Amino acid sequence: MSASADTNSDICLSTLRQTDRDRYLACLLSPQDKRAALAALYAFNAEIAKIRDVIRQPLAGEIRLQWWRGQFENGPNEEAHANPVAAALFAAVDRYRLPRQTFIDMLDARIFDLYDDPFPDRNALEGYAGETASALIQLAGLILSPADAARAAPAAGHAGVAHAISGTLLLMPNHSARGQLYIPLDLLSAVGLDRETFLAGDDGDRISAAIEAFAGLGLDHLARARAQGRVPAAVMPAFLPAATTTVVLKRARTLGSGVFTRNLLPLQWRRQVHMVIALSRGSI
Repeated sequence: MSASADTNSDICLSTLRQTDRDRYLACLLSPQDKRAALAALYAFNAEIAKIRDVIRQPLAGEIRLQWWRGQFENGPNEEAHANPVAAALFAAVDRYRLPRQTFIDMLDARIFDLYDDPFPDRNALEGYAGETASALIQLAGLILSPADAARAAPAAGHAGVAHAISGTLLLMPNHSARGQLYIPLDLLSAVGLDRETFLAGDDGDRISAAIEAFAGLGLDHLARARAQGRVPAAVMPAFLPAATTTVVLKRARTLGSGVFTRNLLPLQWRRQVHMVIALSRGSI
């Protein structure tokens, strides 16, 4: 690895340490020769996931996503080569022959984050999660071991949906404060709510029921992921960021509307323990 590549890798790891500690820890638990590529992939994900947090107008966010899309469609330009995350990412894409269309689909799915329109139903939510969180696990698996990644694809699909749901539960106070909602409308309707009444926050019992149903959907996908059997050891590091999903989903299901005032995330040292246990068991 060249000096510039080393520097880019260090920048990606530093970015993760500050913005996505679980994926940073997952990199450290991965084979050393794969860490740079994984760090680049995860740093890219961290960048596009935070766009809503740093923009004022959705159009500005779409322009940023379109910039990334252009790099995948037309090849990285000079600006991309000068960007440490982009340079490291495209080096990984070329080295591991990662499918560019998967990245394009991920970027298109992230447009949803820029607006306040809700998912109409569970299928829409699962599609979004599949093209973001599930795709990220699958891409990481391709870096680690392409053959094993193919065998683990069904587990990655369900684990990604579960992880995406747990992530939105963790961020629900922030999302609700800006009028954003990730619980599908069909789940809200089933408990007698709509987007406006949920965001108003007045009906605690029904809000709790909606959150319990949402967390239950995540647990269902988690059970389906586990039903696929033991994840091949070579690609298990790709699943480690989702190692605390069970804890988060179960806490949310118990707390209901309490997710707005209580912390769902285990302490960092506990998350590290969950990752190490998951790595040894071959299951999250």
